[in-house]
Amino acid sequence: MTPAVLGLHIGGSKTHAVRSDLKLDPNVNSDPGQGADASNGAPLEITEASANLSSVGHQGADAVLRRIAAAVGEGVEAVCAGAAGADTPASRAVLSALLTGYFPGARIEVVHDTRIVLAAADLDAGAVLVAGTGSVAWGRNREGREARSGGYGYLLGDEGGGYSVVRDAVREALREYYAGLEPGTMVSALLAATASADALQLMDLFYAKPEPDHWAGLAPLVLDLAVEGDPAALRIQAEAAHSLATLARQVLGELGLDLPLVMAGGLLVNQQQLAGAVGRKVAVEDPSLIRILGDAPVHGAVKLARQLIQP
Repeated sequence: MTPAVLGLHIGGSKTHAVRSDLKLDPNVNSDPGQGADASNGAPLEITEASANLSSVGHQGADAVLRRIAAAVGEGVEAVCAGAAGADTPASRAVLSALLTGYFPGARIEVVHDTRIVLAAADLDAGAVLVAGTGSVAWGRNREGREARSGGYGYLLGDEGGGYSVVRDAVREALREYYAGLEPGTMVSALLAATASADALQLMDLFYAKPEPDHWAGLAPLVLDLAVEGDPAALRIQAEAAHSLATLARQVLGELGLDLPLVMAGGLLVNQQQLAGAVGRKVAVEDPSLIRILGDAPVHGAVKLARQLIQP
């Protein structure tokens, strides 16, 4: 089998993997779809369940990586995994050990997923703001100095991320209930989506099933209603935009306001109104410095994997 590299993007809700032959142009990002055959020279792309250690644990992550390794096959010489929540040397070491077991002999690097976003944007210096299940900002300036804000997980932070947006919507449901109000449009939609009879049943469900990725999946429901002008959804969107802009401003303030800002993650890529509000609140001198990531972050992991063996 042709020698290859493997890029992984391990998010809070899914794992995205791309195997790319070493002879391929690293700047070509084709999209053959899940389970595509790389024998025709196109990268092999796989979408799997999340292998995030903090979300699914060691056993769950191991099962996902085992399936990916089986689909990818042999010949992988380098692996770069960008993982949400890969904050500590210990967590990176655990994930690195799992990958080493499935790709023996390959060079392995595990980084926080913000780093692969910067690589996917073809930048060596810049700031990254990610809003998906959670939220985080990170950056590196031209002198190599780094800064970070947020990304502490749903119990300690992640303001402006999908879980936070839906938690605020659940709070609104409870506010309306105890104020003796009929459920508004947003709350009614949330109750219907969760098959809840009222706000109290919704609260019980929220505590009974606390997995962040489950609730974050309902964030588009809230933000789509903000686009339609629903007052409650607009308030939640405004709060999310404020929180996300605060993360970005902190990083840019430490590293330099003349750096580009790349916005990534499902909420910012797919919710144009939210992304626009964040961009206006960041208020850099040159608005052209703010961009939405065009490529999937996993392609940044592929580039970093290539650098492990082709500096």
